[in-house]
Amino acid sequence: MISWRRSPLESTIDALYGAIVAQARRPIFYAEFGVPDTVEGRFEMVVLHQALTARRLARDPAAQRLGAALFDRFCRDLDHNLREMDVGDLTVPKKMRSFAEAYFGRARSYDWALTARDPDACVAAVARNVFGLATPSAGAARLGHYMEAAARALDELSAATLSQGTLRFPDPTTIPVAVAPA
Repeated sequence: MISWRRSPLESTIDALYGAIVAQARRPIFYAEFGVPDTVEGRFEMVVLHQALTARRLARDPAAQRLGAALFDRFCRDLDHNLREMDVGDLTVPKKMRSFAEAYFGRARSYDWALTARDPDACVAAVARNVFGLATPSAGAARLGHYMEAAARALDELSAATLSQGTLRFPDPTTIPVAVAPA
């Protein structure tokens, strides 16, 4: 019998990615924030959490090596999910290219809004990307505030904590229901 040993880096990446997916799947995002409970809506929530985590990792030289490995894990998961949905082998690379473009566009949009420290830009970014709305809704406003809180929570994590595979996202129930902008 062959036994495969996972490297410490692989175990760390699995733990980080597992935390991202678990947070993205929290029912509150779909039931109370109004994120569409569809394949696309779930993709958007994984992308949001992946992008926030990658942003944090990129900002710390001691944690940067985790960023590339985490992105590879994200891509492997997307590839696996496409194949489970019976997407043909010839179509998978095209879909993956489209997903990569979507991911990097969203990551840039979220990073820009967070770097600008502009709550309205955060709300607009999630309204456009997650909800497909030109005008933000109450759910988009709440998710935008959550995104800011998540970025702050991730910024507070040390490189040592991250390298142990530990992520801490805020509890979405603590984000108040926002009133939709007029």
